[in-house]
Amino acid sequence: MKLIIQIPCYNEEETLGVALRELPRTLPGVDVVEWLVINDGSADRTAAVARELSVDHVIDRPHLGLARTFMAGIDACLALGADIIVNTDADNQYNAADIPKLIEPILRGEADMVIGERPIREIAHFSPVKKLLQKFGSWVVRKASQTTIADAPSGFRAISREAALQMNVFNEYTYTLETIIQGGQRNLRMASVPVRTNEFLRPSRLFKSIPAYVQRSILTIGRIFIVYKPLRFFTLVGAVPFTLGVALMGRWVWLWLVVDSGRTHLPSLIVAAVCVLVGVQIWALGLIADLIAVNRRLLEDIQLRLRRRDSKPD
Repeated sequence: MKLIIQIPCYNEEETLGVALRELPRTLPGVDVVEWLVINDGSADRTAAVARELSVDHVIDRPHLGLARTFMAGIDACLALGADIIVNTDADNQYNAADIPKLIEPILRGEADMVIGERPIREIAHFSPVKKLLQKFGSWVVRKASQTTIADAPSGFRAISREAALQMNVFNEYTYTLETIIQGGQRNLRMASVPVRTNEFLRPSRLFKSIPAYVQRSILTIGRIFIVYKPLRFFTLVGAVPFTLGVALMGRWVWLWLVVDSGRTHLPSLIVAAVCVLVGVQIWALGLIADLIAVNRRLLEDIQLRLRRRDSKPD
């Protein structure tokens, strides 16, 4: 049983050493523990620090963002023969002593992916707005994935080999929400366990301000819904103009029959017809998007077969 702890890094020279010193080299139920650092085009000594601290595998790549760096690490771990992959952050946000708790459901065969649930309410450097968005994002992901994951944005997670083989991340901003929804769509067994966090070392680099965080979070959640729940998304969106159109049409009938039958009230009728047509067109887009989603799932099944073949260790 091989476990690889992967750490996506971007300009983490100052904090990477702190995080690495906390990582375990042995774990109960695991034969081999290795470390993997994915250097996402850092301009500082991140890669050098990783090598100086005896990291087993260091991957240097151009700067492409967190989501692509995460997937590069997953692909590398699969190629290296990992049975379990643990993902953590280079800023030492998560307590490495909780890794045994994180992998336990996988070792027992009860889960394919385990997400570390942070004590969000107790994290002092999280603003009230960020805490609220964290809860809202997790709620949306639970609804979309039909899982019970309490802390969807958490990057501290353990992933079985089978779950890693099925991962695809389309979002370039972050992988956290999308991988959970994707796992729910594929009926992977997912669980969350409470984990501890460490002392705050640096601000998040995923966003520069709260407004930017709000904007990116809304766009990310919306895009995930469109990709993975297209029919539901377009049905809900189309229901707004369609319902408005039906209400206006009912108003037109009432005006024409009851209030003033001598007037046609044509503007109300035109607006009602336009709203109904817009709603129907949006529903038609939903059907087309749903057919595209079916095709995407077929392509993902083909990709899974290829990954299983290509990721077999020599």
